[in-house]
Amino acid sequence: MRTHVYAGEQLARYGFPGGHPFSPHRFGAFYREFISRGLNQRTTVCAPHDGPAEILQPFHTQSYVGLVRDFSQRGYGLLDRGDTPAFPGCFEAALTVCATVLAAVEDIMQGKAEAAFVPIAGLHHARRNTAGGFCIFNDIGIAIEHLLTTHKLQRIAYVDIDAHHGDGVYYEFESEPRLIFADLHQEFIYPGTGDASERGKGPAQGLKLNIPMPDGADDRDFAAAWEQVIDHLRQHRPEFIILQCGADSLKGDPLTGMAYSPKSFTQAAQDLAKLAQEYAHGRLLALGGGGYNLANIAAGWNNVVAALATA
Repeated sequence: MRTHVYAGEQLARYGFPGGHPFSPHRFGAFYREFISRGLNQRTTVCAPHDGPAEILQPFHTQSYVGLVRDFSQRGYGLLDRGDTPAFPGCFEAALTVCATVLAAVEDIMQGKAEAAFVPIAGLHHARRNTAGGFCIFNDIGIAIEHLLTTHKLQRIAYVDIDAHHGDGVYYEFESEPRLIFADLHQEFIYPGTGDASERGKGPAQGLKLNIPMPDGADDRDFAAAWEQVIDHLRQHRPEFIILQCGADSLKGDPLTGMAYSPKSFTQAAQDLAKLAQEYAHGRLLALGGGGYNLANIAAGWNNVVAALATA
C-alpha cells in the first residue's frame, strides 16, 4: 500500500515533562527504529502540520478549547481530574497532533496515499469537554467528525488495540450508527469502562464491540479475540478504517499487565489492510496511541508501518 508516515519534532512536542510516562522521548524511540529498518525508503515521509484552532470543533466544545489555551499560556494546572497536566505550549502541541491527523485523512481521501501512520496521535481518552488519560484533544474524534460531515461517509470503522479502553471515542459516538467500533483492552484498569455488555445505544445498538482482556493476555488470547473483531468489521463493510495501536498492550509496559508480542501488531495491521483493500479502497489510518516502554513503541509501531508498506 502507498503509505504516508508523519514524522518531525513538532509531534514530539506533545509529551509531558518531569519524568511523566507520556514523555517527549516516545517519538524518538519510534523514529530511530523507523530509520534503522529502512522504512523511510518504503514509505513517503511527511512533515507534521499546523492548523487553526477551528479544526478542534465540531468535536470539542468552545469552552474547553478556551480552557486548554488559558492553561497552556499559564503553563501549569490540571486539565482533568488528576492525570493530564498542562505544560507551557500544550495547546499548540496538541493542536499540531490534530492538524497532522486531519492532513493524513485528507491525503487518504484525495488518493495521495492508501494508508497513513501518525506516531504521536490516537489520543482516545479526551472527551468533548475535558481531557483524560494524558489526552488533551481527541484527534480521533476530530477525524471521525470530519469524515462524517465533510466526506459524508456512512460506515467508518474504529479499531483500538491499546491496553486502555478508548472511552473518549466510545461514549462520544455511542449512539452514532455510522461509527463501527471494536476495542480490545485490559479489564479493570483505567478508565474502568468498556464492558462487553456495552454494544452501543439507540440506532447504534449492536454496532459497537468491546472485548475486555485478562491481565497477562498474550498473542494466543489476542488471536482468539481478534477473530471477533474481523467478523464484526466484515459484517459492516467499512468505507474507512482507523486503527489505534497503543503499544502499552505489549509485554513489559510499566503501566499495564498485558503481554502481546509485536507479532500481534503485525497481524492487526495486515488484516486491517486486507479489509481496507476489500471494502474501503485501501483507506486505512493508523495512530500510535499509548505505550510507555520505549523499546515496545519502536517494535510495535514499526511493525504496523512495515505491514502497511508491504500490504
